[in-house]
Amino acid sequence: MCGRYALSATPEDIKTHFQLLRQARFKPSYNIAPAQKILNIVELEDGSRKSVNLFWGLVPSWAKDRKISSHLINARMETIREKPSFRSAFKQRRCLVPATGFYEWKKQDGGKQAFYIHREDNKLFSFAALWEQWQHDTETLYSCTIITTAATELMRPIHNRMPVIISPEHYHEWLNKTASPDDAYMLLSKPSYSEMNARPVSDWVNNPAHDDERCII
Repeated sequence: MCGRYALSATPEDIKTHFQLLRQARFKPSYNIAPAQKILNIVELEDGSRKSVNLFWGLVPSWAKDRKISSHLINARMETIREKPSFRSAFKQRRCLVPATGFYEWKKQDGGKQAFYIHREDNKLFSFAALWEQWQHDTETLYSCTIITTAATELMRPIHNRMPVIISPEHYHEWLNKTASPDDAYMLLSKPSYSEMNARPVSDWVNNPAHDDERCII
């Protein structure tokens, strides 16, 4: 799964990496948790890209209330095309979540050990994600979920799931609304962890209220 990550890049880094027309508005963080508004990248009809801040925890358009969001912070790749919560968003509302690293916890004797997974050069990468619009009476909520898949050799000793990473050369293919859903689905299986590194970090990150560089040390 993916339940905590970091985005320590600058607005200029984001603008350059995603080829945005305007700088993104966000607060860099070393400890981003669900139920927060997080930075997403979407593609407009003219092919340009825009940054938006969406609530992390998907609320499908048909949901009676927002409570379902806590169960939909992640979407499993294997069932994304069939599950009612995600199938419509997968066809029409794909997005990217920028990150500089993410956390996973390994079960072991005496508790859990936190690991920080990041690129070897510590540069930006992107999670495959979906977004949705929910409206109830006068309230409108834009929300998102991060897609996960079975763990690679790097991640398997830590956890059996991991977030899907979309490589930069495939950003347009993933974001393009006119792309075939079958073609988009194939991108979720592309190799993307060859430049990633996983290392243990202190338990400082365990508390979502802790948000500084000590989370990755």
